[in-house]
Amino acid sequence: MKKKRILALMLAASMSLGLAACGGGGGSSESPAGNSETPGTSGGEAVELQLWSFNIGGFTDSAAWDPIVAAFNEANPDIKITVTPINYQDGDQKLTTAISSNNAPDIIFEGPERIVGNYARNDLMVDLSDLWTAGGSDIPEGISSVSQLDGTYYMYPLSVAAHCMAINYEAFEAADALQYLDQDTRTWTTDNFVKAMEAIRDAAAAGTINITVPGIIYCGAQGGDQGTRALVNNLYSDYYVTEDGSSYNANSANNVKALELLQGMVDEGTMGVSTSYAAADELQAFANGTCAMTFCWNYSNYSQYAAQTQFTPFAMAFPSDDGVPELEMAGPYGFGVFDNGDQAKIDAAKKFIQFVCDDQAAGTEAVKTTGFFPVHSDWGDVYEGDADAELRAPFALMSDYLGRYYNLTGGWTEQRALWWPMLAEILTTGADVQTAADSFVEQANANIA
Repeated sequence: MKKKRILALMLAASMSLGLAACGGGGGSSESPAGNSETPGTSGGEAVELQLWSFNIGGFTDSAAWDPIVAAFNEANPDIKITVTPINYQDGDQKLTTAISSNNAPDIIFEGPERIVGNYARNDLMVDLSDLWTAGGSDIPEGISSVSQLDGTYYMYPLSVAAHCMAINYEAFEAADALQYLDQDTRTWTTDNFVKAMEAIRDAAAAGTINITVPGIIYCGAQGGDQGTRALVNNLYSDYYVTEDGSSYNANSANNVKALELLQGMVDEGTMGVSTSYAAADELQAFANGTCAMTFCWNYSNYSQYAAQTQFTPFAMAFPSDDGVPELEMAGPYGFGVFDNGDQAKIDAAKKFIQFVCDDQAAGTEAVKTTGFFPVHSDWGDVYEGDADAELRAPFALMSDYLGRYYNLTGGWTEQRALWWPMLAEILTTGADVQTAADSFVEQANANIA
């Protein structure tokens, strides 16, 4: 049985997340260990825990964990925590190697795609339901539902945000396209989205604005595919997977209608398409003014492209037919505990996770390090009073539009490799949309088992 689980993990080792921060350092950070006896330890002896952390937001090296571990050790001096940073380039392979050699870490910091969809599904994780009973009552159902498998909770979350898009505010203003969006709620309807793109196209043709193309649907690789998925799914208020998450849904009537709309917009010059671009390329084109919008925006992009943007990036939700968007989650991110058979370590790991996620002082700093927002609804605006609070405000608003998290559907890694070629086929060859979408769903569903 264990060999079977290890094989499944090796097959899943190519998993990646589109918006995870780049980078990651080596080495580890050790917290000081004391000798006093505290509840949850065995006879006053130090319990040593290994925490492996993916490079989420500011958690790119072990130093980011130092103040959190130090604060935890003020009350728990005999729980020693060693932090090992891992990244999205080779982190999955490192974890698979560690698991297969019976040397898995005690705690993993990541999201449900890995903790629940991969490791818990292979019977490798500890039941964390008691943490949810103690402190999870104010965590939204959309997050709690993806932190469990068959009614057992395997992840305890810390932070969450929503994927969104952005527009070139000055270009929209000069093209008289701001009339088509609600600047207060950062929303717009599908009809107004089309009208705005027509205005941008016409203003560019007249020389009123220096824009090459209104927007670029990138379909040259899977990077940032959450943006193109959200665009298609929101246009006519549909979902990427079926209600029960058992199969893919790109060939539904409304999703086909959305793909047909985009196909027509490309033909009419109100939308561009690139078969060589992934999200990073599209973001670069947005930053240098080639296009008037991006479908893959987040808070960190402000600083990343600050030196290049000679305009105001204005965060927006994806357009929807009813004006009520449902955005994909960027995360949620949290903790899982590998079942290494040592109850003292399991108890100590739970104590650490509960401290980081439920203690508002420690949790706020941890949340801010991720760059996202707390899953606890009663924590309020953790960025209030910060120098960048105004820039962050739209992203707090986006969190109100969170939709279902469907990344736990089987065959997730395989379907990502099928999505962008389907877009390219539809948008560049004039292929029949229903036929192409049916083919995508058939291939994607074949990988679910």
